[in-house]
Amino acid sequence: MLPETPLTTVALIAGAESSQLLKWTFSFLTIWLVMNIVYNLYFHPLSRVPGPTSWGALRLRYVWALVNGTIVHDFEKLHQKYGSIVRVAPSELSFTTPDAWTDILQPGHTPPLPKDGRWSIPGIKAQGIVNIVDLNLHGRVRKLIAPAFTTSALRSQEPILQRYITLLMDRLRDIVTTEKNGTDGAEIDVVPWFNFVTFDMLGDLAFGESFDCLQTSQYHSWIALLTNTPKAGAFAAAALFYPLLASTLKYLIPAPLKNKVLDHVRVVSEKVERRLNLESTRSDIMSHVIKQIGNDGLVGLTMDHVNSTFMVLTIAGSETVATTLCGVVNYLAQNPSKLSILAHEIRNHYSSPTEMTLESLKDLLYLNAVIDEGLRLCPPVPWLPPRVAAYGGSVVCGVPLPGGTAVSILTYAMGRDPNNFHDPLSFIPERYLLEAKTDPNSPFFNDKRQSYHPFSVGPRICIGLHLGMAQMRLILAKLVWEFDFEPPTEHKQTRWEKLRTFILLEKNEIYVKLKLRERL
Repeated sequence: MLPETPLTTVALIAGAESSQLLKWTFSFLTIWLVMNIVYNLYFHPLSRVPGPTSWGALRLRYVWALVNGTIVHDFEKLHQKYGSIVRVAPSELSFTTPDAWTDILQPGHTPPLPKDGRWSIPGIKAQGIVNIVDLNLHGRVRKLIAPAFTTSALRSQEPILQRYITLLMDRLRDIVTTEKNGTDGAEIDVVPWFNFVTFDMLGDLAFGESFDCLQTSQYHSWIALLTNTPKAGAFAAAALFYPLLASTLKYLIPAPLKNKVLDHVRVVSEKVERRLNLESTRSDIMSHVIKQIGNDGLVGLTMDHVNSTFMVLTIAGSETVATTLCGVVNYLAQNPSKLSILAHEIRNHYSSPTEMTLESLKDLLYLNAVIDEGLRLCPPVPWLPPRVAAYGGSVVCGVPLPGGTAVSILTYAMGRDPNNFHDPLSFIPERYLLEAKTDPNSPFFNDKRQSYHPFSVGPRICIGLHLGMAQMRLILAKLVWEFDFEPPTEHKQTRWEKLRTFILLEKNEIYVKLKLRERL
């Protein structure tokens, strides 16, 4: 035992005071937490909205689901239990009712609700077109790039699309014919191949140079950056839900993840600068932007906005199309009767894949119905990142919202809701044919098709809608013309419902057995 001296006495007193301070701090935090929970559950303006107590009391369940990639399926279960409007956090609601599209994104007399700034991509100087919160700034950026995404611009870009899709068919044919001498087909993971073709096309259209994924049959290093950017955004949003702890929580984001996002930004900036300095007369996305810049199209914008927008376009224009194609092909392989109808339509309409054009494919009714059904069951953006209610409050689907309330649309669950679609979990393209829409005796006559908006609505509708549909039509039509599909062996089969989501879908291996089509 230490002898009692003035110094030891001071130390004991200081230790006692520190211990007491810790107790007071712990007691204060406990009281604050309890009061916060009581307020959220019983006195908050949203306390009467249906939802589980554990989600409404604190945001911890929400954040846990977000960083684990289960938020879409967790929300879906909540909607199945509590209905079309669910309180998923103290100040956030999720919607699966069709009216949410207009109330949130396209209201009649007021501006659409702005995006929640917490969902911005971390580590960049300016946000791109998808993540910009300010509606006026978003409008200026959209005006800058809009000419590149018109139907007339798409016609001039068609040769670029055709070239890469033809190369994709060549590569797949090589695999099928070399596997067991081509006698029994080959089980192929279609995820990388759809990523290869969409990534190469966007690289050429946006930057004037392909990533050569199809040429080398390998992933470009940028794809690793691409697939991790949405995940980094989910981690960053999770941290920003706790402003007082954000500076600490941001260090919990894995360093490799942060570095990949920064590398992505750097690569985009270099490619944009190279393309801007390239003398070329061909029509692509950047050629239209260059014209706008020459006409003072950058008024109120910076090159950081341009760089960030092209980074986002690269993700949105490749990953989303690849995701939908993976889902469609996976469902077709598991539904041979639907595949047979599609194959009959395509193979009877064309004598050669070289006859397929963007214009002619628009008229193939079953092809378009298959894509629509794929988008319903496998939306590339399963969960629309939240918007926030206006400062003075808003009303969404009849629910009064205090200012700052976050609201989101769960597109995945909306498309699978039996209140919106007949037999919602089955892959039935016929629900989008004219007869289903006009015949009162059709089981799909009462489907709420107004709930189906895979490209969103309003002033922030996807700018690449026409390009994305063109890519999907061409790739799917040529794939079905060239090959027959079958499900892979059982242990390689994929259930779409098991895939995780970090804003965008995290695709694992998706195998499909491809065989060269039998010709009479």
